[in-house]
Amino acid sequence: MVRGQKHRSVSSKWNWAKLRQKAFEYFGIEELRPGQKELIEAVMNGKNALGVMPTGAGKSLCYQLPALFLPKATIVVTPLISLMHDQTHKLEEVGVDATHLDSTLSSREEKQAVRDVKNGQNALVYVTPERLENPEYLEILKKGGVSLLVVDEAHCVSQWGHDFRPAYLSIRKAIEAFGNPPVLALTATATPEVERDILEQLNLKEVKVCHTGVDRKNLVFEVYRTVNAEMKFQRLTTLIHDIEGTGIVYVSTVRLANELHAQLLKAGIIAGKYHGKMKMKDRDAVQEDFMANRYRVIVATKAFGLGIDKPDVRFVIHYTFPDSVESYYQEAGRAGRDGKKAIVALLYRLEDKRVHSFFLGGKYPTRSDASQLYSALIKCTEVGAKKTSLEEVVSISGIVKRKAQVLIAYLEKEKIIQSRKGISLKKIFLEGNDLDRFLTHYEERLGQDRDRIQQIMKYGQTTECRATFFRDYFGEKHGEICRKCDNCRGKFLEPLPASKQWIQAEAIG
Repeated sequence: MVRGQKHRSVSSKWNWAKLRQKAFEYFGIEELRPGQKELIEAVMNGKNALGVMPTGAGKSLCYQLPALFLPKATIVVTPLISLMHDQTHKLEEVGVDATHLDSTLSSREEKQAVRDVKNGQNALVYVTPERLENPEYLEILKKGGVSLLVVDEAHCVSQWGHDFRPAYLSIRKAIEAFGNPPVLALTATATPEVERDILEQLNLKEVKVCHTGVDRKNLVFEVYRTVNAEMKFQRLTTLIHDIEGTGIVYVSTVRLANELHAQLLKAGIIAGKYHGKMKMKDRDAVQEDFMANRYRVIVATKAFGLGIDKPDVRFVIHYTFPDSVESYYQEAGRAGRDGKKAIVALLYRLEDKRVHSFFLGGKYPTRSDASQLYSALIKCTEVGAKKTSLEEVVSISGIVKRKAQVLIAYLEKEKIIQSRKGISLKKIFLEGNDLDRFLTHYEERLGQDRDRIQQIMKYGQTTECRATFFRDYFGEKHGEICRKCDNCRGKFLEPLPASKQWIQAEAIG
């Protein structure tokens, strides 16, 4: 096992010959893909790095390969437990010592994992961002030592969607607690603004930024506007019947996932469903059946897909508007990872916008929420308390826990309070303009998210080449039109149904 070399060190004479040998020996990789060499080199030289690489570009290798050489553990922060299990299982199969710390471990399994981590027995340790909020686990990871901290799906640090996990804002605290090891942030999609925000939220300086471009030339993008629910469902079933192979249908709510799944079964389509309200064992079973091609289609919320390494997904269909272009492109990227052609379609009604408007109305702390939380903190200081708990602040302020977490994380980022092992009340000094700046921050966030929804609406209605739309949005050169999306086909080719044209004639691309 690789981790048997307990106190490995990175030789100043490390070279690409050694790295390539290990890449082939453990991962069967003979050639590196674009961007991998630059990021691996940065990591091996102890530098911070940000990699923006499309789905399927091989982001995992950028830290898994260096982990074989680094003297201490590589900590990988990832949002999805199923991804941890999948990654650790694959690594163990090829002889790399890896483990994960999460809520699914039995008491005996957790004790063994903690013992191994403390003793530095693992090359890679996967954790959720919530684990890094726990002082006990921080101490466990510190004891084992950290050579590299990886933030997977790093766009989550910046994009505070309605399903945002406030623990992401605490990752910078963990970086400091580990003694500021090199950090590798990875994402498939990020605008220049999001990139800057990722670096700011993680407090990263002197960062190697590597882009490999957003183009996925094997994907065929198309949009269908439907005037009512009946036409939308009819369009969906037509696409599923026309395209061979398995696919994913994304919806915006758990309720719609359940309803659409029932409709597809009634229509005779072998379908599964996946959402965050399902039991873990049921989600695992659905994922296993999907990987084994026992379903034609999975109806899912955005909870499905992170880390799903199924190369032959032939279509991804969004039944409703996603919350942003970033989310859409991230989810679209789960199609065609084998490099073969795949269809990515958006079906929408203008009424779909209401769902996101509803979420936006409730996800961010308002000025009133912030004022109430601030008053609760002041009230605690007035009774002479040196520290307080999140639960107490929530109780006194009357705001929901989730919003309190986001507000407290921001206050700590601004060094206004400290919240390790309880909320320290010594640092509260908000007055006048400082308080106004604090309250204004969330109004700005809300405005940014409204802009994101407008952009995905614009995507649905544009008549320009969809490939150039994505390049423009993500800050790349406009470039040439793709000549294969629905808009390009309408201008340059016969106006046949997109899926049939792609399958029958293969006259595009």
